[in-house]
Amino acid sequence: MKAEKGEMRDGYGEIRFLPETLDDLWHLQHLIAPGDLVFATTLRSCESSADKIRPEKAEKRPVRLGIRVDKVEFSVHGVRLRISGIIEHGVDMGSHHTLNVETGCEIAVIRRWRQVDLERIDRAVKASVHGVIHILTIEEGEAELFRLRQYGPESIVSVQQGSGKDAGLNTRQAFFDQLAGHCATITGPLIVAGPGFVKDDFVKYLKGKDPALASRILVIETRRIGRGAVQDVIGLGAIEKLVGDLQLLREVRLMDDVLLRIAQDGAVAYGIREVSEAVEFGAAEQVLLTDTLLRDPAVGRLLEKAEGMRAAVIVLSGSFEPGERLDALGGIAALLRYKI
Repeated sequence: MKAEKGEMRDGYGEIRFLPETLDDLWHLQHLIAPGDLVFATTLRSCESSADKIRPEKAEKRPVRLGIRVDKVEFSVHGVRLRISGIIEHGVDMGSHHTLNVETGCEIAVIRRWRQVDLERIDRAVKASVHGVIHILTIEEGEAELFRLRQYGPESIVSVQQGSGKDAGLNTRQAFFDQLAGHCATITGPLIVAGPGFVKDDFVKYLKGKDPALASRILVIETRRIGRGAVQDVIGLGAIEKLVGDLQLLREVRLMDDVLLRIAQDGAVAYGIREVSEAVEFGAAEQVLLTDTLLRDPAVGRLLEKAEGMRAAVIVLSGSFEPGERLDALGGIAALLRYKI
C-alpha cells in the first residue's frame, strides 16, 4: 500500500491511497466508512445535446468524482472494492454512483482519522513490496542504483569509471566488480536498465560471480540512465509485473507452509471451525483466506476478531494456484503460534 497524507487538522483531513494487493483492499474496506468523502477517477456516462436525441450513443468517459459514502463492500467476484454513495463533487451532483476500486487505482479519503486507523495504514505501508525492488541503470562507465520507496525512487549509490574498449578490459571488470559489490546485499528483485549492450554484459558477468542475484534480475531496454530510466521502467509496466510476481510468490510460500504443517501435524488450523477456535485461543499468528470468503459477514467478523488478537490477515486470489489449494481446505487456514 502506498499512502500519502494531505493537510490534517485535529485528526481530520485527506489521505491518498494506492492499493497494491488484495490485502490492501481488505485494509481499505476497514478504513472507509459511511459518511466519509472519497475521491477517485471513474467512468461516467457524459451526454451531449446530440446524445439526448440518440441516447444509445452516450459514452462513458473518465471523470474525477467525490462521493459521500453509503456502503463499502467487496464485489461479487471478490477482486475489487465497491464504494457506493451520492456524488457531491463533479458531474451529476446528487446522483448515486459506485466506485470500483482495484489494485493500482488511486483514491483519496477525507474523514476524521482515529489512532487505530493510522496504525492500520502504517502496517499496510510497511508490508509494501516496493521497498524490496531495486533498479540499476547502467551505460558505459556510469551507473546508478535506486531503491523503490513509497514516495518514488531513492538513489543508493552512483558509480562513474572509465570503461569500454579504449579503457581496456581490466578497467571494465573493475567497474563491474564495484557494481557487483553494491548489489551484493540486495535480497529482492533487481531490474537492470539502460541503453545498448552494457547492461547485458553486466548480467552475464553477474551470472558467473553471483548466480543467486542474477536469477532475480529483469533486464529492461531504456534510452537513458538515472531517474529518467526509472521512469521509463515504470511506464513500461515492469514494476506492476514484479509486484504481482512477488505477491504470488508470497502466497505460494504461505500455502507451502500450511500444507507442510498439516503433513507434520504441526501448528496449523484450517476450515472455519478450526480457525475460529484458534482465534478464540489467541493462537492464530497469520490467517489466510481466499477472496471469495470476504463476502461472508461471519468470516468478516472472524477476521476483525483475529486482527484484534494481533493476527495478520492475508487475502489470496482464488484465480491462482495458492488460492485454489486453500479453497480445497475450506477457503481459510491459520498458521499458529503454538499447537492446540
